[in-house]
Amino acid sequence: MQPPRPLAVVGNVNVDLILGPCAPWPEPGTEAMVEHDDLRVGGAAGNTALAWAALGRPHRIFANVGDDHFGTWLREAFGERSQHWPVETTSTTVSVGITHPNGERTFFTSRGHLPRLSLPSLRAGLDPAALSGGILLLCGSFLTDSLTRDYAELFDWADTHGIDVALDTGWPLDGWTPAIRKAVLTWLPRCRYLLLNEIETVSLTRIDDVEAALASLLPHLKPGGTAVVKCGAEGALALGPSGPMVRRAAPPVAVVDTIGAGDVFNAGFLMGVAAGDSLGDSLSAGVTLASRAVSTSPRRYELGDPA
Repeated sequence: MQPPRPLAVVGNVNVDLILGPCAPWPEPGTEAMVEHDDLRVGGAAGNTALAWAALGRPHRIFANVGDDHFGTWLREAFGERSQHWPVETTSTTVSVGITHPNGERTFFTSRGHLPRLSLPSLRAGLDPAALSGGILLLCGSFLTDSLTRDYAELFDWADTHGIDVALDTGWPLDGWTPAIRKAVLTWLPRCRYLLLNEIETVSLTRIDDVEAALASLLPHLKPGGTAVVKCGAEGALALGPSGPMVRRAAPPVAVVDTIGAGDVFNAGFLMGVAAGDSLGDSLSAGVTLASRAVSTSPRRYELGDPA
């Protein structure tokens, strides 16, 4: 049996303050009391790496932090994996997530350190020998401005060292404008895996039917690529190079908060892919891991059936 392929993630790590549920939205100048709060390490890259770490899966994470106490706290949370992270001369990005009873959430995020993450600043930690033949998850595309401008060079570096890129863009701050859609579609031919949620998929393709939207994205990826749509409580579906479309339902769970659910799904799914599991089994791993995370407080990352 071949050993699992190396896994790594590059992108946004920041502080998450989760509050809720809140309904209705309060009037300006008023105060609202909520039942749940959680101050934790967050960001798409951070959430994925935390799940891998909790499961004992070897991996690497490439990110940056600010030069304040929150930056120190974030680096301590990742231990040796953060030793090469650049420390920016600015405050650390903080994201406040307000959850709502219907499962939706609202984010307020400070600019902070994330836009300064760049490929030159990450080069000290990028070890091609350790990542060769592996999978590099690229996420937080619309928050890491400097790195995003270097995507073409990063794709070239990955190709040179036989590293497959998995892409989870996140939501554009200005919405899916024609310019944003055009930019993302230029990234896809450099990627082996695409991991978007339902609304991102239909917004990128401008096709309202999710299955049709998914099918339209597959030809944009590298030959042999796989496109995945994360559908929240409905589970996930995917289309690989050999077809047909694969769907996995999510188990019924009592949700605490869904923030970062898609990032945790990415961790489970890519673990399966890296281990050589089937597309269906990899989808199941992602759905199971995310379901456990969103239904536990403090969060638990387990691949057994959610209780």
